[in-house]
Amino acid sequence: MDISKAIAEMKKRPDFTENVGMILIHNGTVRGWSRSDHANITGLETIVDTQKIEQLRREYLERPGIYDIMIEARSGQFLPGDDLLFILVAGDIRENIKPVLADLLDRIKAEAITKKEIKA
Repeated sequence: MDISKAIAEMKKRPDFTENVGMILIHNGTVRGWSRSDHANITGLETIVDTQKIEQLRREYLERPGIYDIMIEARSGQFLPGDDLLFILVAGDIRENIKPVLADLLDRIKAEAITKKEIKA
């Protein structure tokens, strides 16, 4: 996902300025070390459940103040530094947007993405 392009397209909508005061972005990348034991990793394999992600996106779109949510999650084999997950949450005020991004991210990682680290 080209984040700048996605935001620019969203801003073209006629109702954008009436509904959006903040856009929060998550850009998840492959770390060079394992979260479990800090061992070096040379890669990561992911499998994404796109239907589950769409279900979650629709669920969180119903939250108060949320204007739009864009998600791109990548399946395949990746190297440290590669982009894996993009989430954009646009809405009215930070009190509505911050918890949606946090909760949605946690649920996507727990319910819709399976990953396997390749250790050095």
